[in-house]
Amino acid sequence: MLASLTPRGPGEGPHWERLAIWLHDQLPVVEVDGVWVFRVLRRDLNEYGTAVLSRVDGDRRRIYTASYVATIKGKKRGGFEATIEEVGSGPLEALRELLALVPVRADDEDPPVAVDVDLWFPPQVVQEELPLDGPVGEDVAEDAEVVAVTAEHEAAESSGDAGADD
Repeated sequence: MLASLTPRGPGEGPHWERLAIWLHDQLPVVEVDGVWVFRVLRRDLNEYGTAVLSRVDGDRRRIYTASYVATIKGKKRGGFEATIEEVGSGPLEALRELLALVPVRADDEDPPVAVDVDLWFPPQVVQEELPLDGPVGEDVAEDAEVVAVTAEHEAAESSGDAGADD
């Protein structure tokens, strides 16, 4: 099935991904412990997305709304604007009360849907670069020699076996 026709889950898609990348520069995403998204709205030439984020900042919990407007039609197609606003803070255990402070969109009766934080902010994997010369390079050359000798040996055995059957 074509990817463009495959239904996406809440918080998934290119515009949500773009918002998540933008958020990396706005706040320490390793402290984000909750993400909720409202249903995407499309009006005229634009798509509107709003997410609620919960962040643990020391002994405080901070709640943010992050929004985007993506231009999906017309001459300015591809345009993208994002904003973030802190809407509340309180003790760590006050998550439910703080989420209640998030403004409800007037034209949306559906509550926001929880999204896996790792979907938006995957853990960073640091890869160590290995040198191409030195002991590692020599080991690779030795491994290539072993593979070549093994292949020669197997070829000799299989040709010997074929002659024995005649």
